[in-house]
Amino acid sequence: MAVKKQFTSFEEVISSSEQPVLVDFYATWCGPCHMMAKILEEINGYLKSRIKVVKVDTDKYPVISSQYGIAALPTLVLFKNGQPVDKIEGVLPPEQLIQRLQSYL
Repeated sequence: MAVKKQFTSFEEVISSSEQPVLVDFYATWCGPCHMMAKILEEINGYLKSRIKVVKVDTDKYPVISSQYGIAALPTLVLFKNGQPVDKIEGVLPPEQLIQRLQSYL
């Protein structure tokens, strides 16, 4: 389950984590984003000690979204050591998402 947490900067969140950080760029009005949220809860349960999941509302944080070239929703960006290493647009079934993430864990 994703936890709401305040942070001083997005860079702090992605660079201070010892685990890879999977960022879910979403919007509250986006139907596929709601489907992805359920999948991410499942993924988080399966990989919780190996990955950190962070959600970013693109309507509230348009600068961050634009900085990472978010053009479609939902978009997942995997950060490792503070750097983006993979970008996934659209909804993926849990099995495919886990398989894609495994090589970075």
